[in-house]
Amino acid sequence: MKNLFVKIAAAGVLMLAPAIAQAAEGYSTANVNMRAGPSTRYPAVAVIPAGSSVEIRGCLSDVNWCDVEFYGGRGWVSGQYVQALYQQRRVYVGPQYYRPLGIPMIRFSVDNYWDRYYRNRDFYRERDRWSRSPDYYYRDRDNRDRDRDRDNRDRDRNWRERDRDRDGRDRDRDWRDDNQRGDRQRGDLQRGDRQGDDRRGDDRRPDRRDFDCRPGDPSCDE
Repeated sequence: MKNLFVKIAAAGVLMLAPAIAQAAEGYSTANVNMRAGPSTRYPAVAVIPAGSSVEIRGCLSDVNWCDVEFYGGRGWVSGQYVQALYQQRRVYVGPQYYRPLGIPMIRFSVDNYWDRYYRNRDFYRERDRWSRSPDYYYRDRDNRDRDRDRDNRDRDRNWRERDRDRDGRDRDRDWRDDNQRGDRQRGDLQRGDRQGDDRRGDDRRPDRRDFDCRPGDPSCDE
């Protein structure tokens, strides 16, 4: 019976060994962003305060970035901001310490990683662009911004042209209105002159011959 318990305990240790080797304890050396990928161009998902403990789940072999766990969240931190305990001293996590610290070398895939940890994040909707690389995402976004700026400039130019056309039409209408007012005023003056002439004609002294002559009036003989 005793031998049976020993065998079970040994089997348990063997089963736990791979799990233990999948993580190493580390410490952040500064207030550092935990990001959605191994680059400063990926979105930040949390801030790890200086001195905080993190679990290092794996690191890349080509660049010094590590997948860490912090308070149940997952993300990537540069190895230059993470230290681990190695031979009774703290060392910055680097490729030369991966194996001694039991840190596995892993790969990064936006699709797999984001599907697992970031489905509820806003940037998850654009994972297709991010999956091509952060440089592609930002280049694509810059192109879209330039296209939007160009559309805005075109729209502003069209508005200015319409404003100029409207101002030109308003000036033409004002000019026609001024001319029509001038014509009306000149017509009113001419009518007033004719009416004045008519009134002056009525005021002229009538011809004597227009009066009836009275008998004995000498003017009737003229």
